[in-house]
Amino acid sequence: MLRYMATGGSLLLLALAAFLFWRSGAETEALIPPAPPVEAREERGEVGTPPAAPEATREERRFARYDANEDGTITRAEMMDTRRKPFARLDVNGDGSLSFEEWAVATAERFEKADADRSGTLDRAEFATTRRETKARKCAC
Repeated sequence: MLRYMATGGSLLLLALAAFLFWRSGAETEALIPPAPPVEAREERGEVGTPPAAPEATREERRFARYDANEDGTITRAEMMDTRRKPFARLDVNGDGSLSFEEWAVATAERFEKADADRSGTLDRAEFATTRRETKARKCAC
């Protein structure tokens, strides 16, 4: 019988210790400090000023390039207009159609221009010169 009373007493002491341990953790300082008062944030200019809106997204700028008359829609003619100059350079005889011979002449001239050692083949360095030049993009950072 003494064993049962000793076990019960130990369980009660253990429960009391657990309860006191749990209660002591509730009164510790918060790890995250409270936000500063609104007056302090207003002095620094953090309250009341919305963030600046981005100028235009990449797709909006792209759409504006194609929309020549700025009516908010892109016609087939406006879409094709960006390809007229490159097509006209390849269409040597100006008949409005691009034959294989016209394309082949342009491609052969490009190959001849890249083949610096006139070997009839392009090595890696020569082939790298055939890369299309693209406009450098400005960082919007």
